[in-house]
Amino acid sequence: MSGRPSLKDADRDRNFVWHPYTQMKDWERQDNRVIVRGEGFYLVDDRGRRYLDGTASMWCNVWGHGQNEVVEAMREQLKHLQHSTLFGLASEPSARLAERLIKLARGSMDRVFYTDNGSTAIEAALKMALQYWQNRGKPEKKLFVSLEGGYHGDTVGAMSVGYIEQFFGAYKPLLAKVSRVPSPLFYGSKFESVQDLVEHCMEQTEKTLKKLDGKCAGLVMESGAQIAGGVVIYPQKYQQKISELCKKYDTLLILDEIATGFGRLGNMVEYLAQNSKPDIVCMGKALAAGYFPLAVTLAHEKIYDAFLGSYEKNKHFYHGHTFTGHPVGCAAALANLELYEKRNLMQQIKKNAQYIKQRLGEFEEIGVVADVRHSGMLAGIELARNGKPLMHLKSKERIDYFVARESLAMGVHLRALGNVMVVIPPLAIGRNDLEKMMDAHLELAKKAEKL
Repeated sequence: MSGRPSLKDADRDRNFVWHPYTQMKDWERQDNRVIVRGEGFYLVDDRGRRYLDGTASMWCNVWGHGQNEVVEAMREQLKHLQHSTLFGLASEPSARLAERLIKLARGSMDRVFYTDNGSTAIEAALKMALQYWQNRGKPEKKLFVSLEGGYHGDTVGAMSVGYIEQFFGAYKPLLAKVSRVPSPLFYGSKFESVQDLVEHCMEQTEKTLKKLDGKCAGLVMESGAQIAGGVVIYPQKYQQKISELCKKYDTLLILDEIATGFGRLGNMVEYLAQNSKPDIVCMGKALAAGYFPLAVTLAHEKIYDAFLGSYEKNKHFYHGHTFTGHPVGCAAALANLELYEKRNLMQQIKKNAQYIKQRLGEFEEIGVVADVRHSGMLAGIELARNGKPLMHLKSKERIDYFVARESLAMGVHLRALGNVMVVIPPLAIGRNDLEKMMDAHLELAKKAEKL
């Protein structure tokens, strides 16, 4: 669409669009913003108002909005091949991207299976794990273990392993039974030290794996941190110890690096930085710079080899969809990864991560800030009053509504996860815009203390 759209688009939205994770009764009463274009790290609505993209467009945006090498690569790909299936055919972009991702994995992964979003990448991983054991002659290994408070997406398998009662209680009849083990969140726990907490988590995880010995297909967890579960940053060596337990009990380790990879926590490949050895890894979000829906499920050679055999043995992987390995998405991802190197983005991320850490110290003096958790380009600011999560202001307004409403008034788009304010900017954000975003978080926390 070119030019300025009609202001009636807001009415069309209210009348016809059903928004995700949104109470539509509230939405229909609000003065909603219709975004018509992006300019750098800003979103511009149909009235010309500008908002700093403080959520990285749902945690996926790398370079902001507008013209750059990624957009040009997508445009060039569209000239030559708009779409072609991987059912019985190959494509140049999907082959080249797979090679690039395996090189990034530095010998830890061997094959790439393409999907179109994080949830479907998890579904592919779960099916891969189940069929791996069946192909190995161990069909009894069909149960899964996951972390409490984990989130892996909204499809049926993803909801099963990433169950959050508030989100998914209504869908329980659809879901598979999954064993839960403790998440390593120190804030609010009964433990005197982080080391004691980690030891407890390891004891409970080993107890569960031992109980399911011979029946467990895999353990599923986010890599490096749980974001949707409240920004839980894993203690040092926690993920490595989980990896070691999985090997001990012959359980596949399935890591969800969809939101935590490509620099979000300060490392290009988070599971390598965590010194963990997964069998299957899911990646997405920033993979294509947030410009195209693309995700991947990476598999170790031992997983892939279990699917090889004569056609009659029926060992091949029965999974795929129309847009598997979409050429435009793969072209975007290739250009994106090249831009990481060309612009030395990881170095910039490390500098900005230090700035975020420095600014977070300012929140310690605010009475309602109970805890601050940080890694790389991610931080969680936990709000509490009188020892209880601050879910509502004294006016009864929900804290997440307050954050959304007030931040827009400041010219920044922010969202809270319950009582946790989330710092999750576009990965390549400049220092001035990052400063503006941190200022907005600080002002919101101060206002929340008074209201």
